[in-house]
Amino acid sequence: MSNHCPYCQKKISISKVFCSRECKDNYFQMVAIQIPKPFIKRIFVFCDKEQREKEITEFAQRHGWKENLIRNKIEKLKEEYGY
Repeated sequence: MSNHCPYCQKKISISKVFCSRECKDNYFQMVAIQIPKPFIKRIFVFCDKEQREKEITEFAQRHGWKENLIRNKIEKLKEEYGY
């Protein structure tokens, strides 16, 4: 029998929950990340691509989160909010 890692979806043994420590950390950090809707609106309505990249980088640094996780979360929220 096999199970899947909740973060990366790799097959793992049933006795494990995550395939690696990094997946575990990323999963719980992704759950903890809260991005306000006005921030999403601002970066997609009022900013060009260059400004958007700068804002996302600054947001990640300000809150101490990994930038790639912030970008993933923003992509999900962008689709959800219709931007």
